[in-house]
Amino acid sequence: MRIKHSYIATMILIAGLVSCRKFVEVEQPNQREFKYTSDYQRIMSNRSIFDRTANNPMISSDDINLDANPNQQNLLSSGVDSVYVWGASYYNVDQSDVTWDQHYNSIYNTNLVIDGVMGSEEGTEVQKTTTLAEAKVQRAYLYLTLVNLYARPYSAATAASDPGLPLLLSPDLFTSLRRVSVQAVYNQIIKDLKEAIPALPNLPANNVHPAKAAGYATLARTYLFMGRYSEAAENAGLALQFQNSLLDLNNYAGGATAFPRRLENVQVILGKQATMPGFLNLSLSDELVNKFQTNDLRYELYTRPGSSFQPAFTGRGSWLANLFSGDNVTTGITVPEVMLTQAEGLARTGQTAAAMNLVNELRKKRFRPADYADLVAADATEALHIVLDERRRELFGTGLRWFDQRRLSLDPALAEFETRTFKGNTYTLVPGNRYVYPIPPKNIDLNPELTQNDR
Repeated sequence: MRIKHSYIATMILIAGLVSCRKFVEVEQPNQREFKYTSDYQRIMSNRSIFDRTANNPMISSDDINLDANPNQQNLLSSGVDSVYVWGASYYNVDQSDVTWDQHYNSIYNTNLVIDGVMGSEEGTEVQKTTTLAEAKVQRAYLYLTLVNLYARPYSAATAASDPGLPLLLSPDLFTSLRRVSVQAVYNQIIKDLKEAIPALPNLPANNVHPAKAAGYATLARTYLFMGRYSEAAENAGLALQFQNSLLDLNNYAGGATAFPRRLENVQVILGKQATMPGFLNLSLSDELVNKFQTNDLRYELYTRPGSSFQPAFTGRGSWLANLFSGDNVTTGITVPEVMLTQAEGLARTGQTAAAMNLVNELRKKRFRPADYADLVAADATEALHIVLDERRRELFGTGLRWFDQRRLSLDPALAEFETRTFKGNTYTLVPGNRYVYPIPPKNIDLNPELTQNDR
């Protein structure tokens, strides 16, 4: 008989602390149940649990293209090569999907905190409610990532029937793993965030811990992915009331000043990072590179000629992972993303001037003063296209482009076709099922109640 909780091998590795059944009343050294508020605070402070996020969206998005670089194609390992060509299956039954396992492990930890912190000992009411709120924001962020990888893009017309995810809301390892609808997952995300925001502090201890800006920003991203643009703009604006600082790239253009580490970066609202193995120093797509002016400081600082990389390649590659010494690429929520979310919401609701003001406020920090000129839109449609192009320039290399591709694929006016040639074969991504990652076969084999996505 298979055991349900085997769907994730690392599920019970919690913050370096080991919980055991309470067979006796005496607490055994280093083996006790969570009891004190500080126990739950330590879980939420564990960066190995809460600051990791998905790598694969960087590979599947149109930020990169390896057509002209066979040496780089050979760097893609088994599984990653299937992600790159949007294959029918990514992994075999003997391979683990790190993103799935890692995110559900983190969800298990949030559930531990949500289930137990309010009844814990030796903590103030504020400490308990703040820790509870942090856990709800982190759980919402994790489910928002998962549902935008392993389920169909949100469509109001079909979300109630589209297969979503196993929605685990307690630390019970024997709960059902049947997939609830996409709508049910989004409902839970919104519920968690709305419950959490009032109890979050105005400012975080550091950007790994959610504060009010992170709560509102995650809600803004959620509404953007749902196509609820007015609410996306509203919540983005609320987030920016609490955190709105930008890095001025002029300060780093000469190379004399080092880029700040992630925890000191004033524009990071919720710190997350993707582990960046060497194969991710990949060539950027010509489509992306051609969206930059060469005097754009993001082009100058965030990209490099392929000859700067090993192995060398044709074209330009992302230099982001090399700029923030000691850190991997920041993939969480930032002030620029929130500004562009608000700008998109405003453009989509006909507020052209307000949308362009936000775009230009950001761009002033991305050009030398002598090179800068405001962008102008004749109408809301043109403003929307400008905002979407600015998202590509500002957010490339973070994986967010894949999420944008998914949601835009539902709009015939904005959907794009992507073609790749890989080891002699041509692959084309069109709107449809290949925008949905397959559920890991290993997990389905261990838990037959999980169902596979149509591919």
